[in-house]
Amino acid sequence: MYKIAVAGTGYVGLVAGVCFAEVGHQVTCVDKDEVKVKLLKSGVSPIYEAGLEELMQKNYAAGRIDYTTDYKSAYKDADAIFIGVGTPEQPDGSANLSYIATVARQIAESVEKDCLVVVKSTVPVGTNDKVEQFIQDFLVNDVKVEVASNPEFLAQGSAVHDTLHAERIIIGTESKWAEEMLMKIYEPFHLPIVSVNRRSAEMIKYASNDFLALKISYMNDIANLCELVGADIQDVAKGMSFDERIGSKFLNAGIGFGGSCFPKDTKALEYIARQHGYELKTVKAAIDVNKGQKTMLYKKASKRLITFNGLKVAVLGLTFKPGTDDLREAASLENVPLLLEQGADIYAYDPVGAFNFAKVYPEGKNGKGSITYANNAEEALEGANVCFIFTEWGEIKAVTPETYKKLMRTPLVFDGRNIYSLDDMEKAGVEYHSIGRRPTSREGLEEFKSLELHTS
Repeated sequence: MYKIAVAGTGYVGLVAGVCFAEVGHQVTCVDKDEVKVKLLKSGVSPIYEAGLEELMQKNYAAGRIDYTTDYKSAYKDADAIFIGVGTPEQPDGSANLSYIATVARQIAESVEKDCLVVVKSTVPVGTNDKVEQFIQDFLVNDVKVEVASNPEFLAQGSAVHDTLHAERIIIGTESKWAEEMLMKIYEPFHLPIVSVNRRSAEMIKYASNDFLALKISYMNDIANLCELVGADIQDVAKGMSFDERIGSKFLNAGIGFGGSCFPKDTKALEYIARQHGYELKTVKAAIDVNKGQKTMLYKKASKRLITFNGLKVAVLGLTFKPGTDDLREAASLENVPLLLEQGADIYAYDPVGAFNFAKVYPEGKNGKGSITYANNAEEALEGANVCFIFTEWGEIKAVTPETYKKLMRTPLVFDGRNIYSLDDMEKAGVEYHSIGRRPTSREGLEEFKSLELHTS
């Protein structure tokens, strides 16, 4: 087993560190935030992630994992140092590599034995070459340090499972020594390993994420067309899913993708292409489609209603997806400001994301409107004039169509995740607007029938 240090305790670093400890390695996670480190030592995760706290507590008690702000002691005698710090998007779409550079210099000034530095953070192709050179430039002791690429493919909400039961491990190395060490580090996971050079590993990460983003945007584009021609996107997706060349995953239409990966990675790859004088037309199209898709519900509701001013608006779901408290690139962050600007009185519910959302939009008056955080979906719906669904949490999916009819002053629902059956909402007497399907309103039905006749 190896002595491993992990730089960064966000989604990438913390999950990686805990999972390395779970398979038997000796792990030290490094973070500059002393308050955060104390929290980690107490067994409390700073992020919401299924199963993470249980493994943190188990492995801390077993002495296999520790947390510190003292990077020098963590790095000096580590066999391998994994970098899992953020690479946030800059205004021009490029990745901010300043955190990577800071850690690289700390490593160079601290290591006292031969060491493998492994970059798990998503970085532009060629970055690891620069990281290795940067470390060599600042290296204090006469030791061997090589850099490898090991991109992560975890999904927020299932990150622990995705790490321990990954479909494949990608490693990018430039020497047999580095390749063999990474192979041995991952040997206890008993997972398929794909070994390539560093630049190919960096590109695999971008190519994989951007392909999935393309798939989502394509289905959203088709969904918008379905509404115009009278088709049902869920029927279309079902028919497509039987083709093994297409598969059944990432075919659900909705209000666009969010999170820490897809938006950032599509823009970063498109930026890289432009820097090399090449236009990635497909990725650029995915970015454009996603941008417009996020406010699709607001646009539909604005056509249906004269104004939102003074209306009670229920918002169900604030995070970009269920199973996480992450708000990055969430559809709620695009739509709530528009509703507040129109003077809406928002009652928002999210099982775990409300605390983070309140940091951006505190409870009470916000501009022309106001926001109140409800304890459950029913409280948000009570007396509401209109409801928006942005996240398909289980607690929200459990709300029955009859509940909307019973609690809302006007049972008018705009669902960005296609949670409900059209027939069920129609039978319950709910005016229901979703993505890529006909509305259940009387006006919508008449429009749909007219369109059906016109296209037949």
